[in-house]
Amino acid sequence: MSLLRFKMLETALSHTAKEVAAPSSNPSDYFGELVFGRKQMRKYLNTQTYNALIDTIENNTPLTQDVADAIAAGMRQWALEHGADHYCHWFQPLTGGTAEKHDSFAEPDGYGNVIEEFSGKVLIQQEPDASSFPSGGIRNTFEARGYSAWDPTSPAFIVDTTLCIPTLFISYTGEALDYKTPLLRSISAVSKAATEICRYFDKNVEHVYTFLGWEQEYFLIDDALWAARPDLVQTGRTLMGHEAAKNQQLDDHYFGAIPSRVLAFMKDLEYECLKLGIPLKTRHNEVAPNQFELAPVYEEMNLANDHNQLIITIMHKVALRHHFRVLLHEKPFQGINGSGKHNNWSLGTNTGVNLLSPGKTAFENLQFITFLVNVIAAVHKHNGLLKASVMSATNEHRLGAGEAPPTIISTFLGSQISSVLDKIESSRSSEDIRFDAKNVFRMSGLSQIPSLLLDNTDRNRTSPFAFTGNRFEFRAVGSSDNCAEAMIVINTAVAEQLAEFKRIVDAKIERGEKKEKAIYESIRQTIKQCKAVRFDGNGYSDEWRAEAAERGLDCETSTPIVFDRYLDASTVEMFSKMGVYNKIELEARTEIKWEMYVKKVQIEARVLGDLAMNHIVPIASKYGGVLLDKAWKMKELGISSNTDIELIEMIQRRTAKIQTLVREMIDSRKRANRIEDMREKAIAYHDTVSVYLELIRDEIDHLEEVVDDQIWTLPKYREILFIK
Repeated sequence: MSLLRFKMLETALSHTAKEVAAPSSNPSDYFGELVFGRKQMRKYLNTQTYNALIDTIENNTPLTQDVADAIAAGMRQWALEHGADHYCHWFQPLTGGTAEKHDSFAEPDGYGNVIEEFSGKVLIQQEPDASSFPSGGIRNTFEARGYSAWDPTSPAFIVDTTLCIPTLFISYTGEALDYKTPLLRSISAVSKAATEICRYFDKNVEHVYTFLGWEQEYFLIDDALWAARPDLVQTGRTLMGHEAAKNQQLDDHYFGAIPSRVLAFMKDLEYECLKLGIPLKTRHNEVAPNQFELAPVYEEMNLANDHNQLIITIMHKVALRHHFRVLLHEKPFQGINGSGKHNNWSLGTNTGVNLLSPGKTAFENLQFITFLVNVIAAVHKHNGLLKASVMSATNEHRLGAGEAPPTIISTFLGSQISSVLDKIESSRSSEDIRFDAKNVFRMSGLSQIPSLLLDNTDRNRTSPFAFTGNRFEFRAVGSSDNCAEAMIVINTAVAEQLAEFKRIVDAKIERGEKKEKAIYESIRQTIKQCKAVRFDGNGYSDEWRAEAAERGLDCETSTPIVFDRYLDASTVEMFSKMGVYNKIELEARTEIKWEMYVKKVQIEARVLGDLAMNHIVPIASKYGGVLLDKAWKMKELGISSNTDIELIEMIQRRTAKIQTLVREMIDSRKRANRIEDMREKAIAYHDTVSVYLELIRDEIDHLEEVVDDQIWTLPKYREILFIK
């Protein structure tokens, strides 16, 4: 083992579990203490101001300047009492992360001192420089003006000593430059469309809420070992590395006992998150070594998405305290599972009804089936667009790899739901909508074990969009993704489909059909139209890919080409009609996607080229020289050295191949860089540059197997993947 690797391993092994400063109370006592939520609002705002703010949150009523000033005064007092000395507008630009510019509360008072000020004007709007954020051509570099606008529906919070105010981010000309703006638009669109459908069944429904429960998978790696891998530092994944003899094949890590150092990190993270009002519920080991998962209780979608973005920031900070690095790349290690961010999506009314949960009567089930079938129809119509919403230069390594959903979007319903839909398709009466009560399952020969209740669906881990009893789980979302990207598409597609369904039903009613019959007949027709997207089998099989193509589903696998779905005529029409994106915004975002793809592959190619030429080739050549000297001496002594000669020739052959491939990759990159059209450039990077990454890696990984361990400088998988 090289001295560098030895020092890195020694540092990693010296780390012990860091004890968390245990809170002096139960989680219920400090949950949300760093959030300006309703409890804090009631304390720091007068009754009139509080009621006005709640009316804005619940009914979208505009705030007057006087009310905004009063809110700002109360928020400032609360923040100062909790140790804040700065404030910022916290937003989600199209970089995929979050952004914040901190300003001090302190303002000169004109008498040689300062006072703490924070006005309603500053709370509502600020002007961060927009020139360096991705805009897809909406803004030129010299046109720097952009606006951040307060989102009252997501409460302000304190991180360290800064009051963070969730905001939208738009250009000077009004186009959205962030994820939150279109997410809020899509939430409004699906609420309007769903509410109108609900009123067929219950006139008391005034609002439909969209809920999101995300499940965040991630890897942890020792900080010292991460620092010794330039590929991990610069790209988030290992661009080389031979598989460890033992990885995940024994299935012993999944749900296993959490390592003590990791548990200490998790406890610390949970404490920080609970104070910020993030209702974390679940933690466990995932399938791959060093892979873990956390998940909160579901929340209203806008807040849930904000919480996911916030927790990513907190995870990185807390990890450093425990000498870890968090890896959110979808495929940081070859040969083991990558990481996703399953998005559990559902709809609920202000009357407390889950619209994706079966009811107890035929009428209630008619409502459930109405929403279920329309969601399936939306997925069917826009299955290619849904795929585009989760495809990226990083997630393409995970999707379709036999460990995650394939690059074909289908829905899984389970045998009971599928049989009901099949029966409706061939039936004429809504009385046929029946769902069996949950089956009781008793353990044979174990009378002491309580009876188990079986759900109305099994699970299908290969399905990208699976119905799981009272919600749909979009499993294809990547670990590093902003949840909003996929949720915007789902919300908008469902809103469009529900609006079209209502148009059809209303037309039937106007022709004299009874409402229930009109709904039922429309459901039957919709079931027939979207049947192609329903699939309960193995999504990994070659047979399914062939069948999906015959069904007319989008089977494209090239990420840059998949992005075209954002510019399809049906997509542009849908987003425009629902008021979520205009054509300029769609063109800009697609341009950004192509640009991001190019940049990420470009960085990986440059990093791998440097490592190959500056680390691997010199090390392998040095070892080859040692073997050559040994073979020469053996020949002088009359001892056969055939095996050494074969090894020398293999090393020479592979190092020469690496050098050739690196030169070819550089040439391909230069040719691609001369392409001006960003779409064509992205396709060139996909087809002619990224292919070299695996070819070069293969040669390097073979060398790692034979080169003397004592001179190999980069930490190996067997050292990285098992936290001590």
